[in-house]
Amino acid sequence: MKNVTIYTDGSCSGNPGPGGWGCVLVYDKHMKELWGAEANATNQRMELFAAIAALEALKQPCAVELYSDSAYLINAFNLGWLRNWRQNGWINSKKQPVENQDLWRRLLMAAENHSVTWRKVKGHAGNELNEHCDALARAALTAKREEEV
Repeated sequence: MKNVTIYTDGSCSGNPGPGGWGCVLVYDKHMKELWGAEANATNQRMELFAAIAALEALKQPCAVELYSDSAYLINAFNLGWLRNWRQNGWINSKKQPVENQDLWRRLLMAAENHSVTWRKVKGHAGNELNEHCDALARAALTAKREEEV
């Protein structure tokens, strides 16, 4: 399996509001950037979509280290939230339907052919690739907003 490092980030202007996402995939000496935007989103949806886009871009099974500053994303995997939600019929610990089920299900499908290690990185703390993903997400958001004017 190829070893791929992925950084992701999402951004939102208002919550909900226009949103942007960005990700960077690194394999060997190669780097690929992806970004996009939605007219009406939440920050959490953009964080999830960045991870989905990155994993869906992989053309074969890979060993992935995925870094995000989203505790929502990382904790869902590392603290067993997703396992519990699925076992409980997509109901959370507050006995409410899990938000963003469509994206969680898509993310699970995107991750299933890979060996993914989910890593939390502190946001806005000088991590070069995390900062770069943040810039991609904000640029996509800005472009989307300008496109709508």
